[in-house]
Amino acid sequence: MKEGKARQRVHAVLGILIAVAAIFIFLISSFEIGAYSDYGFYEKEYEKYHVADDLGMDMPDIMKVTRYMMSYLKGGEEALSIEANIEGVDQDFFNEQDRFHMGEVRELFLGGLMLRRVAFIILIVLTAFLIKNCREWRVLLSKMYQRTLAVFLSLTVILGILISQDFNKYFVIFHHIFFDNDQWIFDPATDYMIRMLPEGFFYDMVMRIGVIFILFLLVFLAVSIAVRVLDGRKRKTDSQ
Repeated sequence: MKEGKARQRVHAVLGILIAVAAIFIFLISSFEIGAYSDYGFYEKEYEKYHVADDLGMDMPDIMKVTRYMMSYLKGGEEALSIEANIEGVDQDFFNEQDRFHMGEVRELFLGGLMLRRVAFIILIVLTAFLIKNCREWRVLLSKMYQRTLAVFLSLTVILGILISQDFNKYFVIFHHIFFDNDQWIFDPATDYMIRMLPEGFFYDMVMRIGVIFILFLLVFLAVSIAVRVLDGRKRKTDSQ
């Protein structure tokens, strides 16, 4: 009896770990989809915040700089340096502070992608173990995902409310957590990059990523509910 209960607890813990790994994968994937899947979003944001006027650049040139910058952040470019025509002068769009800070941002993003690969491995290995050792692994995973999701979804909603009320406060907190310097503080008078990416842009991007993340969570919630409903019907049919 004790051995059976101990096995159930181990399986439950493994189910929670699988759920956490899946949710982490959803989070990093949401960021990647939100930031990289649609450059039309960037163009709409630039029009919304009158970026072309602030920079003295044409939209096609701004989009060329954007694509180059995002390629750099994914590791596709070695150096953050691209010439653009700004207010009638051909010059490097990025300065040394831009290069330093975006280098740190790139390390953070690539580190997230590496952790996502680790999470995939954990998810696959633990799921394979459960499939082999737990007859009710589908129901177990569904149950543990729902319980874990309740916590994450609650935290996501609370964080979303806080951010919507005072975005700048939490934007600053984020930078203090992930960066140990003040090189993320830019001056619009001298730094073109902050004119291209004003605070409103970051707010809209965070909301976009948050919506994608919640959709991921809800889709898999629907799947987990379907699994438990089908299992319940099967049990009822078998007992008749």
